[in-house]
Amino acid sequence: MNSFMIAFGLASIALCIGAFLRAKIPFLRNMLVPASVIAGLLGVIFMNAMSHFQINIGTDTEMYGNIVNHLFTISFISICLTSASDNKDNTAKNIFKGALGMGTVWCLLYTITPLVGMIIIALIGGGFNMETIYGSLIPYAFTQGPGQAAAYGTIYESYGWENAAMVGMTFAAIGFVMAFLVGVPAAKLGISRGVAKNCGKIDDSILKGYLKKEEQTNYMVKDTTCNSNMETLTFHFALIGLCYVFALGIAKVMSLLPGFLGSSMSGLMFMNGMYAAYIVKFIMKKLKIDFLIEDTLQSKITGWTADYLVVCAFMAVGFNIIGQWIVPIVVEALIVTAITFCVCFYFGRRFGGSNDFERTLGLYGTSTGTVPSGIALVRIVDPEFKTSTAVELGLMNLVMMLSTPVYITLLAMASKTISVQVTMAILAAMTVVYMIVLKVTRCWRKPTFSWKKD
Repeated sequence: MNSFMIAFGLASIALCIGAFLRAKIPFLRNMLVPASVIAGLLGVIFMNAMSHFQINIGTDTEMYGNIVNHLFTISFISICLTSASDNKDNTAKNIFKGALGMGTVWCLLYTITPLVGMIIIALIGGGFNMETIYGSLIPYAFTQGPGQAAAYGTIYESYGWENAAMVGMTFAAIGFVMAFLVGVPAAKLGISRGVAKNCGKIDDSILKGYLKKEEQTNYMVKDTTCNSNMETLTFHFALIGLCYVFALGIAKVMSLLPGFLGSSMSGLMFMNGMYAAYIVKFIMKKLKIDFLIEDTLQSKITGWTADYLVVCAFMAVGFNIIGQWIVPIVVEALIVTAITFCVCFYFGRRFGGSNDFERTLGLYGTSTGTVPSGIALVRIVDPEFKTSTAVELGLMNLVMMLSTPVYITLLAMASKTISVQVTMAILAAMTVVYMIVLKVTRCWRKPTFSWKKD
């Protein structure tokens, strides 16, 4: 417990320093780098420096890995407890098209990146004693984020692949950096070329990352419980705790599935958390007590988990453990970043909507970091969310379910049920399938915008 509180405290200190540096350093302001990413970079340097000099700080990278796993489950529970957004300014047809297009391209990347990753490690990993299978961890990190990188990495470890979670979170940390290092210049180029039609002026408060007293006009939450009985915040965290325990029960049921499916599905706690939250929300609606959930507060809790998730994912990376593999990891991450950029900016222009540029940025940010990363990039070119892009980024999670055959195949490989060669053949076939889906659903059309200046 002491190790957890020290880890939490150090992550909190890093966040405070990150917020200060974002406000004071022009480069960080202009790049709109979130305080959590700055904090994460500071944190990973600090943790590895302490490890290198053998200074006992009362916690370690393993504790941060555990925190990431739990926070990721909590974040999905919180997302599912929040009501869906309602955007009446955009047509259902356009929203569906965007969600379908972005979701299918996400699935395409989810298939291409492990295939490319394993090819790269097969070519260069031998000189670093790195097995080819570790190259398949990158889709969990890039297209899904640090939580899933940790979750799936832990499952890989249960099958005997040592330090897989650490490798996954290292990929995730690099992905977050690439999301903004490449995404922000792309957004600014779109603005300068007249491609971004809805961008307003990015004011000083957005650049510095905080609001002055006179700028603080929005109230965060309304009470749904009497404070003399229970704080509204307490009630919302109690719901999350209820769902978490429920998710543990669902995991026990999943473990009864035959073969590797049982061990794999029971280990995917974030999915079990989703199921638990949806069931609890459904029961509350039936009992007509769902009004007790305050959506603004619930979304703030989700944001809280996201900020700490990013910081802890960085601080979970131990260079002393993966030091000998850092070269192939960085090489793979850079090549996959280039491929992700090309795929997103090729297909993103061809979905067939007026907000294709916003979709492209959102898709790239999501495919290298998380959905919040994608929304952060969209906000640069659509600060008032006049387009439906943010909604589509949420809805595309439904389309992502089409990736089920891919992660089942990868887990089968990790459990040594099928070989690496068979896995690569299946991934190649699925790549073709997703491209066909894009054509059949008419999400692969002629470009809707050009990089030439208007």
